[in-house]
Amino acid sequence: MEALTELCDLTSKNPNQYSSKIAWICKRCPPPESLLSGSPRISRPQLHAVLATARFISQCPNYDDSTPRKTVLEFIRSIPSSFGQSFWPKSFPNASIASFYNEFLGYVVKATELYQDFSTDVAGFMGGIVFAALNDGNSDLGISRAFLSVLSECFPPILPSDANKLVTRLLDSFLSTCSTASSSNTSGNINVDALGTTANGDNRGASSFKEESMETLEKQDIAFRLIERVLDKVQIDPNLLERIRLITKEQLRLMTSFLKIRKHDWTEQGSSLKAKINMKLSVYKAAAKLKVRSHVAPDSDGKSSKKLLHGALALLVEAAEACLYSVWRRLRTCEDLFNSLLDGISKIAFTRGGHLLRVLLIRFKQLVLLTCAQAETGGSGQGAMFDSVLKTSCEIIEYGWTKDRTPVDTFIMGLAASIREHNDYEEKDAKEKAVPVVQLNVIRLLAELNVQVNKAEVVDTILPLFIENLEEGDASTPGLLRLRILDAVSRMASLGFEKSYREVVVLMMRSYLSKLSSIGLAESNTLPEEANSERLETLPAGFELIARDLTNATLRVDYRQRLLSLCSDVGLAAESKTGSCGADFLGPLLPAVAEICSDFDPTVDVEPSLLKLFRNLWFYVALFGLAPPVLESLKSNPTTSSSAGSTTAVSIQAVNGPYMWNPHWCSAVKRISQGTPPLVVSSVKWLEDELELNALHNPGSRRGSGNEKAAASQRAALSAALGGRVEVWAMSTISGVKATYLLAVAFLEIIRFSSNGGLLNCSPNSTASRSAFSCAFEYLKSPNLVPAVFQCLMAMVHRAFETALSWLEDQVFETGYPMDVRESALAVHACFLIKSLSQRDEHVREVSVKLLAQLRDRFPQILWNSSCLDFLLFSVHNDPPSAIVSDPAWISSVRSLYQKIVREWIIISLSHAPCTSQGLLQEKLCKANMWQKAQPTTDVVSLLSEIRIGPGKSDCWSGTKTANIPAVMAAAAASSGGNLKLTEAFNLEVLSTAIVSATVKCNHSGEIAGMTRLYENMEKADDDFEPATSPGPGPGPGSGPGPSSFSRLISGAFPQPPQPKKESFGSILLNKFVRLLQKFVFSAEKGGDVDKSSFRETCSQAAALVLSTLDSDSKTNVESFSQLLRLLCWCPAYISTIDAMETGIFIWTWLVSAAPQLGPVVLAELVDAWLWTIDTKRGLFASDTRYSGPAATLRPHLSPGEPQSLPEKDPVQQIQAHKLWIGFFIDRFEVVQHDSIVQLLLLGRMLQATTKLPWKFSHHPAATGTFFTVMLFGLKFCSCQYRGSLQKVRLGLQILEDGLYRASLVWFAHEPEWFEADHGNFAHSEAQSMSSFVQFLQNQSTDPRIWENGNFLFNMKDQCHPVWGPLENYATDREKRKQLLLMLCQHEADRLEVWAQPVNSKDSTNPRQRISSEKWVEYTRTAFAVDPRIAFSLGARFPTNPYIKAELTQLVQSHILEIRNIPEALPYFVTPKAVDDNSPLLQQLPYWAACSITQALEFFTPAYKGHPRVMAYILRVLESYPPSKVTFFMPQLIQALRYDDEMLIEGYLLRAAQRSDVFAHILIWQLQGETCPPEQSKEAVSAKTQAFLALLPVVREHIIDGFGPEARDVFRREFDFFEKVTSISGVLYPLPKEERRDGIRRELEKIQLDGDDLYLPTAPNKLVKGIQVNSGIPLQSAAKVPIMITFDVADRDGDPKDITPQACIFKVGDDCRQDVLALQVISLLKDIFAAVGLNLYLYPYGVLPTDPERGIIEVVPNSRSRSQMGETTDGGLYEIFQQDFGPVGSPGFETARENFIVSSAGYAVASLLLQPKDRHNGNLLIDSVGRLVHIDFGFILETSPGGNMRFENAHFKLSHEMTQLLDPSGAMKSDTWHLFESLCVKGYLLARRHMNGIINTVLMMVESGLPCFSRGDPIGNLRKRFRPEMSEREAANHMIHICADAYNKWTTAGYDLIQYLQQGIEK
Repeated sequence: MEALTELCDLTSKNPNQYSSKIAWICKRCPPPESLLSGSPRISRPQLHAVLATARFISQCPNYDDSTPRKTVLEFIRSIPSSFGQSFWPKSFPNASIASFYNEFLGYVVKATELYQDFSTDVAGFMGGIVFAALNDGNSDLGISRAFLSVLSECFPPILPSDANKLVTRLLDSFLSTCSTASSSNTSGNINVDALGTTANGDNRGASSFKEESMETLEKQDIAFRLIERVLDKVQIDPNLLERIRLITKEQLRLMTSFLKIRKHDWTEQGSSLKAKINMKLSVYKAAAKLKVRSHVAPDSDGKSSKKLLHGALALLVEAAEACLYSVWRRLRTCEDLFNSLLDGISKIAFTRGGHLLRVLLIRFKQLVLLTCAQAETGGSGQGAMFDSVLKTSCEIIEYGWTKDRTPVDTFIMGLAASIREHNDYEEKDAKEKAVPVVQLNVIRLLAELNVQVNKAEVVDTILPLFIENLEEGDASTPGLLRLRILDAVSRMASLGFEKSYREVVVLMMRSYLSKLSSIGLAESNTLPEEANSERLETLPAGFELIARDLTNATLRVDYRQRLLSLCSDVGLAAESKTGSCGADFLGPLLPAVAEICSDFDPTVDVEPSLLKLFRNLWFYVALFGLAPPVLESLKSNPTTSSSAGSTTAVSIQAVNGPYMWNPHWCSAVKRISQGTPPLVVSSVKWLEDELELNALHNPGSRRGSGNEKAAASQRAALSAALGGRVEVWAMSTISGVKATYLLAVAFLEIIRFSSNGGLLNCSPNSTASRSAFSCAFEYLKSPNLVPAVFQCLMAMVHRAFETALSWLEDQVFETGYPMDVRESALAVHACFLIKSLSQRDEHVREVSVKLLAQLRDRFPQILWNSSCLDFLLFSVHNDPPSAIVSDPAWISSVRSLYQKIVREWIIISLSHAPCTSQGLLQEKLCKANMWQKAQPTTDVVSLLSEIRIGPGKSDCWSGTKTANIPAVMAAAAASSGGNLKLTEAFNLEVLSTAIVSATVKCNHSGEIAGMTRLYENMEKADDDFEPATSPGPGPGPGSGPGPSSFSRLISGAFPQPPQPKKESFGSILLNKFVRLLQKFVFSAEKGGDVDKSSFRETCSQAAALVLSTLDSDSKTNVESFSQLLRLLCWCPAYISTIDAMETGIFIWTWLVSAAPQLGPVVLAELVDAWLWTIDTKRGLFASDTRYSGPAATLRPHLSPGEPQSLPEKDPVQQIQAHKLWIGFFIDRFEVVQHDSIVQLLLLGRMLQATTKLPWKFSHHPAATGTFFTVMLFGLKFCSCQYRGSLQKVRLGLQILEDGLYRASLVWFAHEPEWFEADHGNFAHSEAQSMSSFVQFLQNQSTDPRIWENGNFLFNMKDQCHPVWGPLENYATDREKRKQLLLMLCQHEADRLEVWAQPVNSKDSTNPRQRISSEKWVEYTRTAFAVDPRIAFSLGARFPTNPYIKAELTQLVQSHILEIRNIPEALPYFVTPKAVDDNSPLLQQLPYWAACSITQALEFFTPAYKGHPRVMAYILRVLESYPPSKVTFFMPQLIQALRYDDEMLIEGYLLRAAQRSDVFAHILIWQLQGETCPPEQSKEAVSAKTQAFLALLPVVREHIIDGFGPEARDVFRREFDFFEKVTSISGVLYPLPKEERRDGIRRELEKIQLDGDDLYLPTAPNKLVKGIQVNSGIPLQSAAKVPIMITFDVADRDGDPKDITPQACIFKVGDDCRQDVLALQVISLLKDIFAAVGLNLYLYPYGVLPTDPERGIIEVVPNSRSRSQMGETTDGGLYEIFQQDFGPVGSPGFETARENFIVSSAGYAVASLLLQPKDRHNGNLLIDSVGRLVHIDFGFILETSPGGNMRFENAHFKLSHEMTQLLDPSGAMKSDTWHLFESLCVKGYLLARRHMNGIINTVLMMVESGLPCFSRGDPIGNLRKRFRPEMSEREAANHMIHICADAYNKWTTAGYDLIQYLQQGIEK
């Protein structure tokens, strides 16, 4: 129902827009046909819909669609059906039915007032419905009665004819018994006087009353109320009206008799009697109201009407008196009846123009007195009947005051005189007399009358009688009467009528002083208790009441003077009383003083006389010990007045607490302090004359040596109050009274800071500072201060400042208004201290600097307070006082001081929150621009120009600050308008960016302001022009361009609906920008590009509009404003690009800096947007497998998992956008953590949702820095300094912290990766982000606040932790997890640091401690307990660590069933030993997750002996991947056939061949190429090899046999085509060399392309479209004739018309299988480099053996060998590059050089691993853009030319001419050389990461018979070259050493020379 109600309220505000919603609600209502069916069963949803529809029409006038009204009318018609239970839902109680009727009829009544036609329709139905309810036969169910009861309160319109019938029916059926009963009960002798007063009554009615049943009474009550409602709606027949009057008259008479019945006359008792009495009284109440209503109705007969009114009035008064005397008067129902009777009396009295007032007031006075006699006198009130009389009396007086004042005056005087009339006190006992109750209550009544009537004449009438009574009458002596009259006169005085005020105040103050004068006299001991009550309670309460309610400013000033004078008099008088306690007399006055000083501004100039009074007050506060505690560490011993001693003891105790300690007085003293001016009485002498101070102290009470003793005590008290800052002996020159005075000053200033944070009472228009420092510093400015006094004053300032700090820190836990007060106090104090830096007095400046620094350090939020920054930047340049204008030295020193403070301020704020700080600086520059103050701007510019900040170590501050976090610095760059991608060594110049951004903001703000003014001017002109030119409403020739046309002009060229004339231009712009931003969102969602500049400009303009809307007073469209603000926050999240996020941060910073009140709103929207990115899996939360980075692109070759396409949007862009975003969040956290619990909770909500599911994070390595920045933010949040403000959720904080630890650990569940971004700064940023997290983790200590009684908040022995699950020892496990996380993070930080600075040959700057074997085991177990994947990742990070491997092996065996989804666990239980032992663990392999292909290849090797379970698993893995992905490893699969005893591999190959034609073709070619026996010199071929060679043709035939018709056709055409091409070599062999080229052309012309689906065997994705017959070239060869032919090819998946040439070499007589293996490794390396984004170039050209000693080799396009270059050019590569690409330094040359570097580095890494030899210049190609390509891998691994003499001992070729390009310096110190080294190191590190995959690829070919495996230990040496035992830094240094070793090595040059001499290959 609540949702429907909200929907209804929403639609009613704009019904035309939500018409569909209204129709939907109406459809949910019961259909008319079902309502008219007789007995429908309505469901609860239908009832709710009916209520919602009725609510809608009651709230929405002038809605054209009549459907809702018709729906309601149909239901109204069906109400008679609702009187049966079958109409309602099942289990629907009568109470719910009544509630429904009440709500529904209430809406209907409101709707009839809005719609005339609806009202008419309802009136037509209502008569029949009411009669149906009256005639209902099921009335016993109570439904119809409930309906009638509700109807008596909410009665819809009814036709007059129906109304007469209804009244007649009610009178006849329900009220006939009333007239009968009344006639029988009034048949006795009841005499009525002329006014209708009953002379005597009949008490015999109890018997007849008890015969009435509850049902009869209920019907009577409903009938009376229904008739009253009918009279409200229509005018009925006069006869019926007369009948009603008679019946109600009888009821009133009967009521009098009923109320006189005594309780014991009833036979019934208890609750049943009470219920019946209540019901009967309700009937009488309804009858009385109907009686009044019947007489108020218009009547034509004036005389008869007047007579009736007199009779009715008499009856009502008599009934009211009966209520007062009734035994039931305590019942609430009787009180309501009495109130109704009095309401009726006032209404009847007012009907005839007040003519009945005289008659009424005669009787009413007696009624009032009777009520006062019955009312209570104690407590806070006199009862409901007294309140009713008071209310009616006020109404009569107010009415009669303008009609006929004479009887009113008589009435008031009569009441006042009644006080004097009651002199005959009743005897309570023999000695005491009591004041009559009526007298006390009449006094209270008259006081309340004065307050509510609030007329001076009334006060002047009553007050003299009261004062006379107080001075001469019965109230002149202490007693209850005097107390009551004093309370009354104080109320009168508080009204503010001058005459009465002065009389009362003089009287009360005289009375108070008279009480003081009687103290100490003998008769004072015999005073009654009321005398003390008068002094301690009544008079002080009266003083406080006057102070609180007095509003006249002049009188308040007078009263303040009088009250302070009274305090001085009281203090002096109390001091003169030996042995008395002044606190007992001064204390009660303090609340009144506090109240009258609450609006006093202490910063204004105060008259000396008033200032002395304040001084005297505080002197006595200190002297009498009335000050609240100022030293918390001391304990006070409170005493009472009975133990009063000397005032010396009092003042000492006052240091810690008041002598007469009273919380009320304590609070009053604090409030007084806020309105007390500084007690600097004289401008010349700070202290008054000794005589005046002595007069205050009254030294006459001190005798002899007692004076010096008292002075010593005062000095001791002063020293204690100052916190011991000034020793007692240092005050020896200060006299006792001056010490008391200083003590009073200390108390005042310290208390001033301890109450309300030191905020003074200042008027809204005051320009003075509200800081209490403005008062405290006044003492320091006083001239000619003696050193001791100055020392005390300075100590007082520091003591007061400490008090302020304590108060402010205590408010940390507060929220809402108290927190606002705290922040306001901070800002006010800081601004005043800043302003005080320009004071003339040097000591004032010095103390201001110290206090400001302390305040800034304790409460950093003031760093970003706008007003503080304003004061800092601009206040020093305000015009100085005229007295010091001519003092250039002062101006220079002050300006220098300000510049120092400003620089420190800005640098500190930038170090904590650079985004917000820059936003504020930009705002201040904008403000300076608007103020056009040149000088401040110049000084600010000079300051800012010296400040530069960057992500690394800063020269501006020491240590690591928040601004050193790269994400924060990136966000800071964005907020300044720049970005961090521009340069690697980025430094943010605060000045330039601030000026540029401030200019942009000013321009956009100016645009909005200008357009708004233009529109307003045009609209004003239209308004002035419209009456003359546009008389008609419609457009015409003379209408002119109105606002609507201008609105269309503004909103764009598209036609828009005409805007209303009075719609503000702000609303038009808001809607326009909402649509513009929505277009950007729609474009981004559809995958389109968002124009950066356009988006930024639109957002900036929208932000300027939002801010201008906030500043304007005009009413705007709140919905559009909210939508625009929301879009500004959400758009960057929707677009999710770096540029969009930079724009967003710029806008958000602008908004929260310019309008801090928007901070919580903006942050709430940003948090919601952040959570939305979690739900939609964007950026950092793109947890889908295809987003997991390089591992995804390497599937399934090197990583387990299905291969997937790359995402449409670059995930790195989105991740970096999140990084910027979290930087902004951290910045905001630094700002709001101290002063906004709301924003802290918002950030906590964001972090809680972020860490709730740790596996929802992206696994992309580019997210490392972003992820750990989020974790750093979370840990900072959990351990921030002001975490106390979140104490209520500290358990949640601990859970959040545990969640952060878990998420951080789960991050390491994936094997380590690197990522290379487009700009060099990315790697440094990632490394520094990780280092920041590590540093925080190292410095983080266990927060003691999460311990409770020595234990953590969690005791996990008996319960399950919400994050970690069951734990045995939470504290121990927590520390283990933290140590594990720290170790992993340190390792990751080292890895990222190496990647960021690969050529930094130094070891880690923070050497790691050696980890013991026990610690490694503990790490492994802890990681496995958190997540087994973390443990396996640990093994991948430390692959040679034996302790990790051994422990993991044991953990795998004991938890084998839990880790079957982790393929990385395979090597720990699938081992050769496990195969030999046939381990039962192998039985789990059928259920194990698929591993990568390279990992599966290892299991094919002989060590695993073809174990059936292992083989079955491998084949399942291969089957799970598409054949196209397995084709790459075809040579290895063929070698696996050697061990395929069970023919499992053969079966897989046959099945895969049937799934893919390409797989089958490649397999056949590879089988054909493998059939030649290996070259094993003279050794015989083993039987195993012979069986293998015999199996290959069989497999080939099985594959061919398995082809279908189509596959066989494709196979035939593909193989025939390339067989013809390959056979050309045999045709050419007999021909002479000079004829071979022509022979090739002739043979090619014979070959026809058979089909368009033929492809290159070396590249199946390239379809052959033709042969270039003239491209055939015969190549040199010792034996055969290899040929090169160029084909026209097109991409299989691309445009078939996009044809490119591709040359291939067809070799005959050469074994190409070794080249295939080398190029496989190179291809894997290329994929590894590309996956990470590393710019290393490798070209693994295609090679395919097609037959024994035959094969096809792709030609590297657009390339020449270095030897070919040498044939045409004499110079080296350096000269060749200049010839081909331009001079050194030109773009072409440098681009070519860079290409050469990246390709040389790529092949350097490949050469290190493969060890290719025979690297002469014929085997080195240079392509057309300068890239190096190695070819011909005939000698790799352990083989080399010349009988394996290994002359080329460099790991890769780096000849002199190559070093000339790589290293222009020739000394390995150039930037290009460092780039080459860096690329080599990174490539080597990446290769090491996938060492096992590369080794397994080579390992499978060991028994292939390839020459590279013919000697040595090729696999072992290959593994050694990876250096797995080295750390990343050690491996990097190793690679650097290899590069240096290869640099221009002599053996390289020597081999080139040998090749030149032997083969003629150019060197």
